[in-house]
Amino acid sequence: MTPADLQSYLHDHIPISAAMHVRVAATDEKSITLAAPLAPNINHRETVFGGSASAVAILSAWSLLHLRLKSEGLESRVVIQHNTMDYLAPITDDFTARSYLVDPNSWASFTRLLARRGRARILVGAVLETDGIIAGRLEGEFVAFVNTRLP
Repeated sequence: MTPADLQSYLHDHIPISAAMHVRVAATDEKSITLAAPLAPNINHRETVFGGSASAVAILSAWSLLHLRLKSEGLESRVVIQHNTMDYLAPITDDFTARSYLVDPNSWASFTRLLARRGRARILVGAVLETDGIIAGRLEGEFVAFVNTRLP
């Protein structure tokens, strides 16, 4: 899936991504980088609203799992179960969220468990950056389900 395809998918299936003007900046097997402008995500202090920052980080992490599972032919639904978000600096300009697997070595056991039991969990992180500084960090536990209906 190309960055343009992923961006279209996000805008069509997760409408908040379109409202926030999220753009897919880069994709590869190890990370997804999403970009978002300040204007539609601004708060009353002229910085990025915390909920917007968190949403873009979660979208980046979710996108990484979505693309990796699709590329391996593991059609599944991915949802976030739990996350922590640390806000390290105010975001006063456009920003990015770059996702990664917290433990890259966990992928093989995650996909084996998903194939065997129809459900598996994995930790995914994301780093928020603006103007060359790290402004936030997310760590989330995501659950993938092989069937199309959530339990």
